[in-house]
Amino acid sequence: MTRGAVPRVDPAWWAFVAARAIPGVEDAALGQVRRPVPTEDGWVTATVSRAGAAAVLAAPDGAMAAVSRWVGLDADHAAAGAALADDPTIGPLWRARPDLRVPGTVDPAELALRTVLGQQVSVAAARTLGGRLAALLGEPGPDGLRVFPRPAAIADAGVVQVRAIGLTQARARTVVGLAAALADGLDLTPGADVAAARRALLALPGIGPWTADYVALRGLRDLDAFPAHDLVLRRRLGGLDPAAALRAAERWRPWRGYAAQHLWTAG
Repeated sequence: MTRGAVPRVDPAWWAFVAARAIPGVEDAALGQVRRPVPTEDGWVTATVSRAGAAAVLAAPDGAMAAVSRWVGLDADHAAAGAALADDPTIGPLWRARPDLRVPGTVDPAELALRTVLGQQVSVAAARTLGGRLAALLGEPGPDGLRVFPRPAAIADAGVVQVRAIGLTQARARTVVGLAAALADGLDLTPGADVAAARRALLALPGIGPWTADYVALRGLRDLDAFPAHDLVLRRRLGGLDPAAALRAAERWRPWRGYAAQHLWTAG
């Protein structure tokens, strides 16, 4: 198990993860969270713990890069700060939370599926649905945890079985359709072609711009992605429509994702 102290991480990261922790898959307590992480050698457990204002990552070597992305340490934080700290809108938010980073994910496929489960429901409801799906189709993981269902397992289960966790027929079709696309090779990993992945997501029934942009930001790690259809972002920008929100965000390029994270956290 490799351990390493990392730069300061805003407490909002733990609040964000704990609020969304899927029962059985993620064990989140005050100041610590652990969960399974995929590696070339199988699933391993990773833990992120608070040590004052910093975080300590604990995971095997093969999982450390994914865990770093999960915490948001893969970005050039200093460059983002230099670009945004003097902005009239984001600057005050940045100065209030200079250690706020954009959370990533250890598993982009899981993130995409969880994002669809969370469409048009509360964070708590999405967490409940994720827990039900993990109990239904997940696999035993390391250290008593469960592995979130693999795309192939969801695709093979089909709409009727997936709907039984409490989804509408339309939402179940979207989950199964996305799972099938992922099982067939849709690449949402960092370094993949963001534009191509976004087009592929938008071609799936039930997936719109908000979902595609959110997955681009947290899964593909396009830190210039900006989910302009997000209601909280639009409210924080004065009630703008999506097109106007995109225009307003132009001045934050290439760090619009950081701007979004600060607006979400402030809102």
